[in-house]
Amino acid sequence: MAIAPGGGVLDGQALDRLKQAARDNSPEALKATATQFEAMFLDMVMKSMREAAPSEGLFDSEQGRMMQGMLDQQYAQALASRGIGLADVLVRQMQPRGTPADPAAAVPLPAAAPLPAAAAPQPSPAARADSQAAAFVERHLSHAEAASAATGIPAKFMIGQAALETGWGKREILNADGSNSFNVFGIKAGAGWKGQVADVLTTEYVDGVARKQVEKFRSYGSYDEAFADYARMLATSPRYRDALASAPDAGRFAEALQKAGYATDPAYAAKLKGVIAKV
Repeated sequence: MAIAPGGGVLDGQALDRLKQAARDNSPEALKATATQFEAMFLDMVMKSMREAAPSEGLFDSEQGRMMQGMLDQQYAQALASRGIGLADVLVRQMQPRGTPADPAAAVPLPAAAPLPAAAAPQPSPAARADSQAAAFVERHLSHAEAASAATGIPAKFMIGQAALETGWGKREILNADGSNSFNVFGIKAGAGWKGQVADVLTTEYVDGVARKQVEKFRSYGSYDEAFADYARMLATSPRYRDALASAPDAGRFAEALQKAGYATDPAYAAKLKGVIAKV
């Protein structure tokens, strides 16, 4: 015999029905069956203890031993209803693989939010500078080559000078309406200039001292016009004769431009040589 869930005696057929329900994967039946086996185990333990101890007095008879056995079964059922941990182990053992022990565990959990994509590595300042320089050279190479054919000045020298004057294209001279003047060489508009003009606040050096003042600069319709005008100025102006003659050498070319008064910055030649070296 065994003990029923309500506390009474459970016959073998009732236990078989519980076993069949457990085989049907019913979580409630699994738990009930495991509890019954736990009660039977406790009953067996208590029975072994009774047999090991001598019986005396009222229970020293067949009827007394039956009553004592029924009482022990009640004790076993009471202990099993509270649980000693054996039923939980049995549930896990009887449960089919992949089936949750707790019915609530069968409820699917909400899908986890996808992890954000790793941020793309940002280029270093040096890499960005190299990229800007490469883009500047590519933008003006064809214009510089055309001007080089007319003057004999290497294209890279002219690109280097345009890069110095504009900070690799980041400080190009703008017209009053914000449009581009395309004047990448910083050529001022003298009395003989008949084209468009852009008034710009610029830095000029007077006796070696930097001063801010507004100057008029030539404004073009394209980069092609700007490079062509630069080439024409150097090729036709006597003041730049030495610069043309020094064209094969970057250092001599830069020094000749400064000596001819192309710019008032006393460090212009050194700066120009440094930029040409990066083209």
